[in-house]
This record gives sequence, C-alpha cells and structure tokens, in this order.
Amino acid sequence: MRLTFRAALLGCALLAGPPAYAQTQPTPPAAPPPGMAPLPIGPGARPLSLEEAEAALVERNLAVIAARRGVDAARAQRLVASSRPAPTVSVGNSFAQVGETQNGALRGARYLSPAKNISVGLTVLVERGGKRTLRTRFAERQIEGAEAQVLDALRTQLFALRQAFLGALLARANLEVALGNRASLDRTEQLLRRQLRDGAIPEGDLLRFQASRLQFEGDVTSNAQAYAAGVAAVAALLSADPAAFQQGAGTLSSLGINPAVRGALAPPPGQQGRTGTPAGPASAPTAVRTILSPVAFDVRGRFDAIPDLGIGRDELASGVASRPDVVAAERQAAAAAANRQLAEASRSRDVTVDAGWSRSALSQDLPDSRDRLGALNSFGVQLSVPIFTSRIVEGNVAAATAQQGQADAVARATMLQARAEFAAAWAGVEQSRALLNLYAGGALGRAEEAYRSTEQAYVAGGRTLLDVLDALRVLNVTRVQANQARYAYLLALSQLEQASGVSGVAPRL
Repeated sequence: MRLTFRAALLGCALLAGPPAYAQTQPTPPAAPPPGMAPLPIGPGARPLSLEEAEAALVERNLAVIAARRGVDAARAQRLVASSRPAPTVSVGNSFAQVGETQNGALRGARYLSPAKNISVGLTVLVERGGKRTLRTRFAERQIEGAEAQVLDALRTQLFALRQAFLGALLARANLEVALGNRASLDRTEQLLRRQLRDGAIPEGDLLRFQASRLQFEGDVTSNAQAYAAGVAAVAALLSADPAAFQQGAGTLSSLGINPAVRGALAPPPGQQGRTGTPAGPASAPTAVRTILSPVAFDVRGRFDAIPDLGIGRDELASGVASRPDVVAAERQAAAAAANRQLAEASRSRDVTVDAGWSRSALSQDLPDSRDRLGALNSFGVQLSVPIFTSRIVEGNVAAATAQQGQADAVARATMLQARAEFAAAWAGVEQSRALLNLYAGGALGRAEEAYRSTEQAYVAGGRTLLDVLDALRVLNVTRVQANQARYAYLLALSQLEQASGVSGVAPRL
C-alpha cells in the first residue's frame, strides 16, 4: 500500500516533467513560455506588450509632453527675440492755461478745450552692434537645446518604462512558478487526503506535508503584490490611472472579507473537503483564497528570450557623443556663447529718436498783427544716448563669460559621466550574460534532474516525502534565480541602450 501511494505521488509530477515510464502516454501540450502564461486577472485588464507600451509612452508620457511644451516656449521666445524694439506713440493736449506778469502775479487763468490743441510724439529705439541678430541666434540655440531635452526625456522615460515593465514581467514569471508549485502541491495534497481517508497513511504524514507547503504560499502572495506594483508603475508612466480598473479577483469580497461584520476580517476557516477529510487540523486551509489583485494592464512578454547584442563595444562607445543629454549640454554651452556675444554687443550704445508734432488753435497773434493766425504747428526731433554705462555693460559681459565657462564645464562633465555610465552598462551586460549562460547551460537542468532523482528514490523507499519537498524547494529557488538572471540581462541591455544612446539595443519581447 505504501509503495502504491509513492508511485501515485510520483505520477503527479510536482513540478518536473513526466518520468521515464510515462513517456508512452500522449504528449501534453507545451507549456507557454515564462511571461506568457494566462493569469487569473479581472476582465478590465487588457494584455500589454513592451512594444505597445513604448508606442503609448511616446504619445502619452507627461514628462515627454512637458519637454515638448518647452520647445514650444523656446520657439515663441525666438519670435520675440527676432522682433525690432517696438516704437512708442504718445498723444496729449493742454487743458488749462495761466498767465504770469513780470512781477510774478498770475493772471488770466482759463480752461482749454482738448479740441483747441494737440501734441503727437513718436519714440524709436535704434539698436546698434547687431543686437537683434545676436538675440535671434541665442534664441535659436535655446530651441536646439530644448529639442535635445525632448529626446533626453524620451530616453530616460523609455528606460524607466522598460525597467518597470521588466520588473513586472519578472514578478509575473516568478508568480507563474509559484502558481505551478501551488497546483502541483494541491494535487499532491489531494492524494494524501485520499490516502488518509482510505487508511493508507497516518494523519501525521499529511500534517507534515501541509506544514511544509506553507512557505510556497508566501511566494504566491509576494509575487502577486510585486506584479501589481510593477503594473501600477507601468500605468503611471503611460499616464493611465493605476487605480482605475474593473474589479477582478483581488477584491475584498473574493477574499471572503466583510469589514461591516465584526470578526469577518479574514477568510472563513476551511470546511471539510471533497475528499472527505475528517474535521481537525488536517482540514484547515493551506492556500490563500485570492490570486491577483485587480490591475490596469496584463503585462506580457517572452521572458525566456535571450537576444544577442549584435553590435560591438567600439561602435556603441562612439554613439555616446550623440546621446541626447550630451547633445543638450553642448547646445546649452553654444547658447551661453551666443549670450556672451549679445552681452558684448551692449558696448555699442543704442540711440533713442523722439519726433514730435504739436498744433494749437489758441490765439497766438501779436498785438500789431494784421493777418490773424488760426492755429500754430510745431515740429521737433530729439536724440538721446545713455551715458555712464560702461560698468553695467562690462559687468554683464563678465557674467555672461562666466556662465559660458560654467556651461562648457557642465558639457564636459556630462560627456565624462556618459562615458562612465556606458562603461558600467557594458560591464553589466557582460556579467549578467555570463550568469545567464550558467543557468541556461545546465544549472536549471541539474536542479530539475536532482528533483526527479529524489522522487525516484522516494518511490524506491530510500527518501522521505520531506526530502522530496526539500528538492522541490531547491528547484523552486533555482527557477526563481534563473528568472532573476534573465531579468538582470534584459535590464542590462536596456541600460546599455540608455547609456550609449544607440537605439535597437534594448530587448524586444
């Protein structure tokens, strides 16, 4: 009877493939690759691939949109900078008149009608030293810098999206492993319950098994939480509300929780199962009720993909100089140089021209005049030039020169930082690929083979059920570490694209 139970346990195949004697059975359908297996997610979560997420980010990411608005503002500033100084028109009249005698007495005070007199003036600032041209050039450099900042915002936000997406995909792959463990452990527990009911095993065997499987439930809940957090991060980068979703499997009601009822803040205790397990410790639940909380998207991708780099280190290193943040820093330095030239042009003093005309219909006749005048028209021109401006001009030139030196230093520092990031990213790709090759080259296969051999030894009577669970734990850890190695390599490729500024390096899942 004991041997029959062990053979049945081996036939359930907890996580490994079918044993040798079962090869004559029909081949089961191939399991979906990691990151593509269906999950119990609410109906409101639509599938989302990395390619779709990247396309949506270009149009919807708020940081990229803000950077585009910066270009619009810079172009509007160019319109202002290329304009000539606006002339000023003045219009006025006299509304009162008071006469004064030689002795200083005031005589003949009267109010004047605005229709009797008027004065019109025009003031024009004539710029010298090519200030408008230099001002326009400075504005154009600002536009170029803003455009480079848009590309840099896109570069950084794309990396943030890929990092969040790969993190969610890692949690999904680990969750798939955990759910596979749960399904296999559930089948094994059903067999043990049936054996207990038939009297083939003591209750202690089932209790030990149940106590040993609880740690696997922690893997389910932790990875489900990590997956929900990763999807929320992806949704935020796509300007989607991470909390806006249709209710799915993770609501309070599906957990068996009713906050309105006292003492109902946890799922109800397990009832007697379909296998007829007697009431007692063995009938208590051993798995959490829920699987996944509601999520905005169902992130999917071929997590087992191991893309080749396809480009050499020297080619990538040469692309660092074209990285958007490096280009933006260089353009800011060019704008600072144009601003210095504009400050130097202030040494040429501008001239202000005032032209005026006035007309008065008041009596202007001399006492002995024979031909009475109807009105008097006056014309005038005035030139004004600022003086004592050398200290102000030289101070502005010195400030602009210092700002140019500061911008040049920032540009050089940005370039060196970009080179350092590229060196670190290249090392990360090499090391993560070496570790991934270790798992892909046999480490995972050895863990699976060790698990199978432990099962076979258990059937032969040489191992215990707890030994089988220990082997399962080792296999689970190895699979999770293999997923971590895949994640590290895929993320390293994304970091290399961000560091080098060369597109097409990041993985396509």
